[in-house]
Amino acid sequence: MKFTSPIAPAICQSKLNWDAGQLDGVAVLTSRKLIRDLQSIFRDAEAYRLLDPELEVYRVQWCQPVDVGTEGGLFWGVTTLQPGKVGDEYFMTHGHYHANRTRAEYYAAVRGKGILLRMDQQRNTWGEEMFSGSIHYISGRHAHRVVNVGDDPLVFWACWASDAGYDYETIRSHGFSSIVVDQGGQPAIVQST
Repeated sequence: MKFTSPIAPAICQSKLNWDAGQLDGVAVLTSRKLIRDLQSIFRDAEAYRLLDPELEVYRVQWCQPVDVGTEGGLFWGVTTLQPGKVGDEYFMTHGHYHANRTRAEYYAAVRGKGILLRMDQQRNTWGEEMFSGSIHYISGRHAHRVVNVGDDPLVFWACWASDAGYDYETIRSHGFSSIVVDQGGQPAIVQST
């Protein structure tokens, strides 16, 4: 393709592989969460201690074309959440509220099987099934975390406001009111203890 006018340089020109959950290109950032980074979110401390602290639970890649905190900007990224359990509790993301509770987010699952666990500010908790093709609108007023309840990596894409921010501290301090566990080979949402 030949252009007759100048093309502006891309701030975040990337190539994505939907199914593999891979984002490549200019300004792609990556974060990995290992078992050692997630001690506070699993309830079975003994089962947690038996796992390799270097085991990757999930990886996030994202494109950040504007500075964090820029009003009106959007970020785009992908999370790959590995299958596994700590005791009877499935692998999950840390979970968070948005620091700016007026900022929503979208998740779109492309591969795997999971549950989007949501909690409102009154600590009411519910889950939404994640599967290839499912799309989830998440209010900024809801804490959210993703749980892999399948045998394969769960891959989901996300789009969120660049000024949404993260409130991880509330989850570190108070957790979610419910968790997802394996009960007889099936995932179940139960009250956390």
